[in-house]
Amino acid sequence: MDMQSDFDRLLFFEHARKTAETTYATDPLDAENLTRWGGALLELSQFQSVSESKKMISDAISKLEEALEVNPQKHDAIWCLGNAYTSHGFLNPDEDEAKVYFDKAAQCFQQAVDADPENELYQKSFEVSTKASELHAQIHKQGPLQQAMGPGPSTAATSTKGSKKKKSSDLKYDIFGWVILAVGLVAWVGFAKSNVPPPTHSPPR
Repeated sequence: MDMQSDFDRLLFFEHARKTAETTYATDPLDAENLTRWGGALLELSQFQSVSESKKMISDAISKLEEALEVNPQKHDAIWCLGNAYTSHGFLNPDEDEAKVYFDKAAQCFQQAVDADPENELYQKSFEVSTKASELHAQIHKQGPLQQAMGPGPSTAATSTKGSKKKKSSDLKYDIFGWVILAVGLVAWVGFAKSNVPPPTHSPPR
């Protein structure tokens, strides 16, 4: 069930990325389209290896920054940019380098909250960003992050030591899952408004 859901999500956001790319060719100053493109890239990065994920996140950052050049007040683009910085930070094993990304993310989330104070998602993002460095240290104590990426199942919690490692694995997926789900939700709604067809689901058997 989960694998089917992941596959559907992959198809949807790959289609969304291609649609955004096509739209960009005819209207490069469409900030909404650039934001959706960045969100789709950020979603797709979840299915890549760490190195490919970093590259895709960098591409997402580029698109989101481009959107903000067109419309500096676009708070959903600012928020997505914060998530991109957060994701990039967690993928970076160097604590100091990661902190640079986390600081940038916190600034983005604060700007998003200032622009839309009632948005609970923006508020939650800012709260999480204040704990990012601490969470980063906990995650990277457990070894390479490679196993956290891609659509395959995690083996992080199979140790007989049990609870401590499982807690770390759960924390890792809480972070990535929450960030990606949040971005995906916004992008999904955005694409729905633009009449992008969702992926077709197999009929229940």
